Amino acid sequence: MAAMRQIQKLKLDQKLSPQQIQLMKLIQIPTQELEERIEQEIQENPAIEEGSENEEKEQDEWDQDDQDNADSDNLDDVNWDEYLSDDEVPAYKTHANNYSSDDEERTIPIAFQDSFIERLQTQIGMRDLTEQELDIAYYVIGSIGDDGLLEREVRDIVDDLAFNRSIYVTEEEVEKVLSIVQELDPPGIGARNLQECLLLQLKRKPQSPNVELAQKILTKYYDAFIKKHYKKMMESLNISEEELKAAQEEILKLNPKPGNVSGGGSRGAQNVIPDFFITINDGELEMRLNSRNAPELRISRDYREMLEHQKAAKDKATKSEKEAVRFIKQKIDNARWFIDAIMQRQQTLLLTMGSIMKYQEAYFLSGDERDLRPMILKDIAEEVDLDISTISRVTSNKYVQTPYGTKLLKTFFSESMLNSDGEEVSTKEIKKILEMAIGDEEKRKPLTDQHLAELLKEKGYPIARRTVAKYREQLGLPVARLRKEL
Repeated sequence: MAAMRQIQKLKLDQKLSPQQIQLMKLIQIPTQELEERIEQEIQENPAIEEGSENEEKEQDEWDQDDQDNADSDNLDDVNWDEYLSDDEVPAYKTHANNYSSDDEERTIPIAFQDSFIERLQTQIGMRDLTEQELDIAYYVIGSIGDDGLLEREVRDIVDDLAFNRSIYVTEEEVEKVLSIVQELDPPGIGARNLQECLLLQLKRKPQSPNVELAQKILTKYYDAFIKKHYKKMMESLNISEEELKAAQEEILKLNPKPGNVSGGGSRGAQNVIPDFFITINDGELEMRLNSRNAPELRISRDYREMLEHQKAAKDKATKSEKEAVRFIKQKIDNARWFIDAIMQRQQTLLLTMGSIMKYQEAYFLSGDERDLRPMILKDIAEEVDLDISTISRVTSNKYVQTPYGTKLLKTFFSESMLNSDGEEVSTKEIKKILEMAIGDEEKRKPLTDQHLAELLKEKGYPIARRTVAKYREQLGLPVARLRKEL
């Protein structure tokens, strides 16, 4: 039997402090979520309050060297004179936002709008339905996705109503209510597939020979139509190319995603608030952080005054009063950590975005995606001397408003490849040229992937056909056969 013995072992173990974890989380969230996070912190921690320099000229300096004393449970060891130092410093050192109120911020206003689900519920409420039919209708509407199509099978809706709502109905009853929902606006709503969606829209259009032919094509030759087997359809329907083209034009006018009409989805308008602003002034790029969405924060004056009162009466403090002081100190420390994390977040974002702007200066000046340089997270991490994971968090779900539109930061990153001259070029540059080539092609004879590869090779980008196919799919472009037009 092996003998038991004790040994000492030295091991390095990296552990993140709560403050570091808090900072990483704050760095990752976009400006819109930051507003909610700050509001939550203000509600949970009364030691934080919103304030500007106009409301209070200066804040007292808080000595960071006393952090160890602030964490101590022994109140007699607290250096009250240093903790409540009356030395005055500029207010911006305790503010999360140190931008002037005179700074001009130009943002694109976003109008509030109801989701199309809410609009459907309003419309169905005006129909003459029984209470049970109305319950079924609301459940059917709730099963409609962002694209406006029904996401649940009718038989599944029957089961859902029975188990979740204790409403026992047949498939025929649900079908009847679904047909009423499909009469609502916008046309095509509540369809079970794309074919039904297009047919619902055609039925509500003024009837004409072209519309009737379009309905016939979608009803009997739907598969052939989406695969663009035009010759086969013309022979089967005994129609000319001009008649088929006229019917096709009627179909192309339809909306395959009626739920996205007016830019609204089932979740309502998706607001995008830029985290950065880049402008061009006299040929020079200027960048700033969208800091107005983060209100100015400071330590509560009331809480400091409570500590001052306890300082004067510390010798006579009861046990409950000492516990109250510990609570106040903890809240103040948490407030200080949070405000410091907000400021560190701003500094990290500015540093990272400044490096990206410098790296992609040619693009930000021209707006031409062909000017984008190959750039990966490691390039920026080395430039600003931060970890790659930090750069990933900074660029995650962040947007920058440029003279050419609001862009997602991740779109500026791309891999590189060598052109025929041995120079590194961005894959985004190749994709842009590929997109332009497909856009300019003869639609009656669209370019195959092999022809596109040969075209790119002529322009100095020697890439294989399978790579062209990969880039084309990433651009959301179909194969040549499906791009063919009459």
